Amino acid sequence: MRDTESSPKPTTFPVGKSAIRNPQSAIEILVRDNGCGIPQEALKDIFDPFFTTKEVGQGTGLGLSISYGIIKAHGGEIEVSETGPAGTTFRITLPIERSE
Repeated sequence: MRDTESSPKPTTFPVGKSAIRNPQSAIEILVRDNGCGIPQEALKDIFDPFFTTKEVGQGTGLGLSISYGIIKAHGGEIEVSETGPAGTTFRITLPIERSE
C-alpha cells in the first residue's frame, strides 16, 4: 500500500539512517516513512506480485515485489522492521563486495 494514497496526512519518505553492521560483509539500510502503517494481516503478502490493499484500479501491487526482486538479485534481504500508526520501517541488508 502506498501511504501517499491511503494516508490522510502528507507523507514523506526520508531515509531514516544507514549503518555498516559489519564492514567486511554487509551494509544495513533503514528506510522509514510516516504513513499509516501496514495492517498486520497484510504483512505476509506485501512482497507478493500484484498484492494490494487498494480498491480495484488504484494500484498494481508491484512496488514492493519489484524492490524485493532487485534486492534479492544483489544477494540482499528486505524485511519490515517495524510498522504502526506512525509509519513503517524497512530494513534492507546488502552484501559488500570489495575489489582488491
